[in-house]
Amino acid sequence: MINKTKRNGTAILKIKGKTIELPIYSGTDGPDVIDVKSLYAETGVFTLDPGFTSTGSCESQITFINGEEGILLHRGYPIDQLAENSGFLEVSYLLLNGELPNQAQFSEFSHRITQHTMLHTQMDRFFLGFRRDSHPMAMLTGTVGAMSAFYPDSMDNTDPDERRLASIRLLAKMPTLAARIYKYSVGQPFVDPLNELGYAENFLRMCFSIPAEKYVSNPVLVRAMDRLLILQADHEQNASTSTVRLAGSSGAHPYASIAAGVASLWGPSHGGANEACLRMLHEIGSVDRIPEFIARAKDKDDPFRLMGFGHRVYKNYDPRAKVMQQTVHELVSELDVKTSPVMQIAMELERIALEDEYFVEKKLYPNVDFYSGIAMDTIGFPTDMFTVLFALGRTVGWVSQLNEMIEDPAQRIGRPRQIYTGPAKRDYVPISKR
Repeated sequence: MINKTKRNGTAILKIKGKTIELPIYSGTDGPDVIDVKSLYAETGVFTLDPGFTSTGSCESQITFINGEEGILLHRGYPIDQLAENSGFLEVSYLLLNGELPNQAQFSEFSHRITQHTMLHTQMDRFFLGFRRDSHPMAMLTGTVGAMSAFYPDSMDNTDPDERRLASIRLLAKMPTLAARIYKYSVGQPFVDPLNELGYAENFLRMCFSIPAEKYVSNPVLVRAMDRLLILQADHEQNASTSTVRLAGSSGAHPYASIAAGVASLWGPSHGGANEACLRMLHEIGSVDRIPEFIARAKDKDDPFRLMGFGHRVYKNYDPRAKVMQQTVHELVSELDVKTSPVMQIAMELERIALEDEYFVEKKLYPNVDFYSGIAMDTIGFPTDMFTVLFALGRTVGWVSQLNEMIEDPAQRIGRPRQIYTGPAKRDYVPISKR
């Protein structure tokens, strides 16, 4: 499966009077890479790349991003085609297995997922140990890690059958966990999954139904939720995915590795970006104040940042944002929330960003976090649940990447190097003489 790179020349490095040759490889698409794994052994030096922005950590066949052209592919399929024509479970099958399923394969896969949506009843007791005002991501990190205590039969990473079962369990139980976290936060009784419903519809029912009333699904909200999950499913070697791979490289079991990914996603620079975006919209407060904040965003001396615009990877329009923009407009039309202050501010900011010379020149287009935060808010989720929903969609990407890493014969335990800049060797001085 792995090792499909092609040799494409040699890089010559001269260092300390020595000349070495380093192989250059090409993948299916994207820039060539210089293989430096023998660099230290041959020269006694290694590379420095804070943030690993110029370093490839693995070979992968799952996701490809071309930030300059605004391209995102899952197993070769453009994200906009998947979001428009597919569903989250079908995309999940694609990420896990490499190809889109036929009808029989999809039916079998969907059935397996629905057979594992229930949580062990003792897991519900975990929530009683959390404060009612605990951050939802704190609860998610703890409960995902705790799954390993309930499924000790899926602890052997070297067994493909056990890994496959752990993958199904994580994908099936994450919506139930996320819904319980929401219900606990708002003080409502837990709602168990209903296997006759689809993935997104079941999740929304577990979140928003109450025993006192009959719950009726809104197909526009269900489709919006499904798209949200698809757009969050995988995004190459980002911080949380790299964390999952790094944890898994030590042989950690899948639940521990995914819990590590959840913890990494919690950071405001990663999964918390859409939270920050919505907080900014509330801070602006009204359309009348937008010019003030636009001026601050353009002022180099002002620390204020306009959240939800531009992207570290995409130097062109974020392809996920185009899909999410359409979804937001569908939600606005369905729920008739055009008059809400947040929506008015968002729509005006969107117009300015797409027309203002400053934003267009710097390619500060609205990104997926800008629209996804608005979408989740419109559906009815509180801001502190946003990253939990991100984790719900990203779980299948984490699991796919983890499985790929484990199956790669070239993969070793992660062990980055460093440049030491602390004190040189010195002798211990007794405390009486210091």
